[in-house]
Amino acid sequence: MSNRALLEVIALDVEDAVAARAGGADRLELVTDMAADGLTPPRETFAAIRAAVDIPLRVMLRRTDGFAAGDVSDLVRTARELRAEGAQEFVLGFLHADGTPDLAAVEAVVAELDGCPWTFHRALDRAADRDQLRKALADVPGLDTYLTAGSPAGVEEGLPVLLAEAARGGEPGYGPRILVGGGLTLEHLPVLRAGGIDAFHIGGAARPSGWGRPVSAEAVADWRAALS
Repeated sequence: MSNRALLEVIALDVEDAVAARAGGADRLELVTDMAADGLTPPRETFAAIRAAVDIPLRVMLRRTDGFAAGDVSDLVRTARELRAEGAQEFVLGFLHADGTPDLAAVEAVVAELDGCPWTFHRALDRAADRDQLRKALADVPGLDTYLTAGSPAGVEEGLPVLLAEAARGGEPGYGPRILVGGGLTLEHLPVLRAGGIDAFHIGGAARPSGWGRPVSAEAVADWRAALS
């Protein structure tokens, strides 16, 4: 069995997607509006990217900045439309104002996904109780990944939490894969790999010239080489 780590790259458009694929990305997270930390992209963008690259795509289901679900019926409709367009993997995660998981919203959206795999995104890092959230979501269909930095402040602060959660793999709520992202740098990789973590998510790190410029295939290739 290969010990190759998974590298997921944020893509905003076809140019990003093609460059990320050329650099060795294993999967893309599709979003729009990074000023709001990533919202649902238009169906047309998904369709264009799906036609341009042959790697898995996880599509964000999030309509507003922050982690409140907002209009759940709109999220359900959006999920249905993306499924009809061919989307098969998703990213979502909703919290109440007190930091507890909004299970009703999550379950309503997941019901529309009909078993598709999905990532609970960095709302986990804003949860009032990470352990309680994980256990509350343990039986929700399709959840196979948590995108997390271990802390709202980023990976540097969250390293102890990430390593502790990785060590709990197999316990109730700790079965989904840990996908580390949020202030992640190449320097963090050795300790994370040594701790058994094998999935990594980059956005700004794939864009050395900033978010105003597209993904750099060369930057992605540097990460792919470091993870090989």
